[in-house]
Amino acid sequence: MTSVPDAEPVPVVVDRLGPEHAGEALTVQYAAFLSEGRLYGTFAIPPLVETAADLAADLVNPGTRGWAAWIGTRLAGSVRLRALDGPGPVVLSRAAVAPDLQGRGIGSLLLRAAHADLAAGTESVLVTGERSAGNLALYGRFGYVEVGRELDTAGVAVVRMRRVAP
Repeated sequence: MTSVPDAEPVPVVVDRLGPEHAGEALTVQYAAFLSEGRLYGTFAIPPLVETAADLAADLVNPGTRGWAAWIGTRLAGSVRLRALDGPGPVVLSRAAVAPDLQGRGIGSLLLRAAHADLAAGTESVLVTGERSAGNLALYGRFGYVEVGRELDTAGVAVVRMRRVAP
């Protein structure tokens, strides 16, 4: 790797994720969740079987909002809130950061943006693999607490977590 001594760091810009970004977002999502698939011995986990058409349809759903983290023109990560129009809790889903950019705070920026859109007292829930220590720690730092465990559609043991917006 070559560095340029006087180069300014490129800022991460978080903005809304639209259906026109579905292909890019899916590429990042697949790359990010491949390690989860390997960890659990299956590539049938929901983020790895979603299609670009599924993702685009989700983003035009009035009950879904997505956020993207951009470094220049590169999509570095994304996250979605689902069920915003329902009576139950909001679902935080598909939080993904490109593997080569993980550990740089991009996931935290995305979570902050998503949470900023929630009114005080709004309950949000998520699931993550029970062996995904980094994810469990990240979500814990954002106030999520474990509320149960179960097997997902791929047979992976997952942890259900809950947070109430301050």
